[in-house]
Formats: sequence, structure tokens, C-alpha cells
Amino acid sequence: MKLLAIETATPGASVALVEDRTTLAAASRIDRVGHAEFLVPAIDFCFDQVGWNPSDLDAVVVDVGPGLYTGIRVGLATAQGLAAAFGIPVIPAVSVDAVALEARTGHRMIWAVVDVRRGEFAVGRYQPVPGGVVKQGPTELLKPDVLRAMLDSSSEQSLVVGDVSALPEGIFRGLHRAKTGKPRYPYAVTLAEIGHARYEAGEYPAPDDIRPLYMREPDVTINWEKLREEGPWAS
Repeated sequence: MKLLAIETATPGASVALVEDRTTLAAASRIDRVGHAEFLVPAIDFCFDQVGWNPSDLDAVVVDVGPGLYTGIRVGLATAQGLAAAFGIPVIPAVSVDAVALEARTGHRMIWAVVDVRRGEFAVGRYQPVPGGVVKQGPTELLKPDVLRAMLDSSSEQSLVVGDVSALPEGIFRGLHRAKTGKPRYPYAVTLAEIGHARYEAGEYPAPDDIRPLYMREPDVTINWEKLREEGPWAS
């Protein structure tokens, strides 16, 4: 099975070509705004390294969010374009799931955190199990103080991973049952691991049915609504 994995939902953009769970080529760059400039050259680089053509692919795995609005859109549009051109499935993956899977640990409850800006963070909780993690409830959109309160009220030993450095300084002070760790961003190779399992199980929608997971309206929509409510035409 030959997979292309695309990660552009976070500043840690990456792509990987994987065959039967073996990574053959990968490229990555940390850049909050340069996803469009990075993606196609990085994909071309990986194909050149391996000697594949896009027609060789069995599927494309793509991070659909939460994360950066523009990055999510760029990655998903590229994946859907490849699917349409070559008749292959698109397998959606979620950024916090990928972060948690890469951070799998022996006993601590994993809290995966992705910065979605405007002072909010997408957070998922995961129980480590042999070979992976099991998600505990849905992904939530939280303010830092709410995240701290949840960690403080938990009786479990916790590992917080992801965009930890984007949280306010000192937020973990006094939380003796919580520690922080890596990775900061999801990685395309981990997305491929998720995609491989879902491809084998046939758990993927039609490419046109896949939607971004923004967790809230894009900033431009929020700002427009604010102007409409506060402008001179407001009732």
C-alpha cells in the first residue's frame, strides 16, 4: 500500500511517502504562513526521492484540523485534487489525534493541544493502550484557564503535548500531576500510520464529503459579524 500523507494544519508542515508502514521519503518545515509555497515542491521532492508518480498512490492522508484555517484549506484542496485526478480515496486525520498518537506513553493520560489562535486551543484527551491511544470524548475548544482547571481537577497523571509553548507562561505551575512533553506539531509520518489503519478497515468517506474541522468560524467571518453588530447599521 502506497500512501502520501499531508500535514499543513499547523505551523509544522510536512509530507511523507509511506509504503506498507515504511517511510520512504519525508520533508518538513516550520512556518505559520508558508504552507502553499511549501506543499507542492515538498511533494515533488518526495516523489523524486522514491521514483514514484502520483498515479502509483493508493490513497492520500490529510490533516483536516483543527489548526490554521489557511493551512487546513491548502492541504485538503491538494488531497482532493489528487483524489479526483487519480481516482484514489482521501483519508482524513485529526491534528490532535496525530499529536497524541506520536506521544503515546506507558501510563499517563495524554492531553493533546493545538493552538487555533484568538486565545483558544483545541484539546483532546487520550488513554494510552498497547500500540496506541484511545480517545476519551470529543475534541474541545478551550481557553487556557479552563484547560488548567481541568488538569487540576483530574486525579490522573497527565502528559500535555502539542502547542504547549503557546500557552501562557506559568500555566502548569503547581500542577504536580501534570507534565509536558513532545511533539509540538503533528507529523506526516504519524498521519500515514492513522491512514494505513483506516484504509485497511475501509473507514473513509468519499473525497467530496470531507470537510475541514475548524472548530469555529474563520477569523474573517468573526470579524465581519463583529462589524455588523457594532456598526452604525446595527439595530
